Amino acid sequence: MSNIQVLLVDDHGVVRKGLRFLLEQEPDLAVAGEAGDGREAVRLAKELSPQVIVMDIAMPQLNGIDATAQIVKQNPAIGVLILSMHNDEAYLLRALECGARGFLLKDNAEEDLVRAIRIVASGKPFFSPAIAQALLEDYMRNLQQRNLQDSYSLLTDREREILQLLAEGRSNKDVANLLDLSVYTVETHRTRIMQKLNLHNTAELVLYAVRKKIIS
Repeated sequence: MSNIQVLLVDDHGVVRKGLRFLLEQEPDLAVAGEAGDGREAVRLAKELSPQVIVMDIAMPQLNGIDATAQIVKQNPAIGVLILSMHNDEAYLLRALECGARGFLLKDNAEEDLVRAIRIVASGKPFFSPAIAQALLEDYMRNLQQRNLQDSYSLLTDREREILQLLAEGRSNKDVANLLDLSVYTVETHRTRIMQKLNLHNTAELVLYAVRKKIIS
């Protein structure tokens, strides 16, 4: 089995050194390169075509989220794993909208980084458990303040099944093939899910699934 090629992007050399040390302990992971800013990350992503990029957010010249958007536009097959100190819904939503496949808190990097890279490399999303918990608490608090109920109970069993598959990054066609449905039927279910949950795009759908711990 070939190694998972990883590009490390952080403007602090000591952080990159620590991440490299963690990855070099794993026989199936290999550090393809390092970048100290977002602009260099975009260049190296094109040059090296790594399977996974571990990406900091706050960097000079080009921040990690905008760099992610450029990289994913160039090569959608690359899985970008955002590594951040910020447990913040706004950062997470922006990262998802730009095409990031995972979001890992720096506080959890030592225990979760290797597993996160493997999951992202397989095409699935990964989010720090602490992020899911914080988002769920904020979401429930907001519902209580507005005297609203969570709409998840309005979904049918089939809609819940499709919600999870879509949140895992599968296309309508993939879902249709998996569930032996027509693409039109999946699209109809997707529309109903978005309406019932008051969601407006795929990023919000993934964020909802993270909150509800439907995906991890």
